[in-house]
Amino acid sequence: MDSRKPVTILMADDDPDDREFALKAMEHSRLANELRFVEDGEELLDYLHRRGKYSDPKSSPRPGLILLDLNMPRVDGREALRELKSHASLKQIPVVVLTTSKTEEDILRSYNLGANCFISKPVTFEGLVEVVKVLNQHWLQIVELPPVTASHED
Repeated sequence: MDSRKPVTILMADDDPDDREFALKAMEHSRLANELRFVEDGEELLDYLHRRGKYSDPKSSPRPGLILLDLNMPRVDGREALRELKSHASLKQIPVVVLTTSKTEEDILRSYNLGANCFISKPVTFEGLVEVVKVLNQHWLQIVELPPVTASHED
């Protein structure tokens, strides 16, 4: 029996359908982890730095894993990734890029910016369920994640 405490997963994606499918895929896979959402890179950074509506730690628990779309309005995933990996207290949070892009440029750039993994979004719900199961097994059962600390700031 695994005694690991469920971690908060934070998904940054501007597409409401993708967010809904991710939630349903997690429920279908019976994951015990909490999935929270932000709609763009700016909101992701506000969440991580506890700014604005995320200033209360109860409403913005530190994520143990971030799922990041690249193509979002305001601050895109690439810029958000660059910023969060430049902060000492945030850079150890694993970031899985989950995006529609399959370009070599986006893959290389994501890893160069510090992404821990790059996954092209599946086109079917069944494919997404399979990705969620693999993410769960890898990131939440096999890999030892860094301990979650109360502070989001450096």
